[in-house]
Amino acid sequence: MLETIYLTALIVAICMILLCIGILFKRKFPNSHVSGNKEMQKRGIGCVQSQDREARKDNPHRIAERVKQEACDNN
Repeated sequence: MLETIYLTALIVAICMILLCIGILFKRKFPNSHVSGNKEMQKRGIGCVQSQDREARKDNPHRIAERVKQEACDNN
């Protein structure tokens, strides 16, 4: 049982080392951000922070909201 755990840990460690070596030899770190994906860009999908920033921009064509009085004010 303990031998199986050691073997599994060894295999996982070897895989992690090989993945790290592959990234270092490429000299270019992968862009794992949503906005870096070309398919997402084609569909107009961005990260939450970018979408929130766009939604917070002031729209000159918006309709002004009316402020409703609360029921407490009427009493």
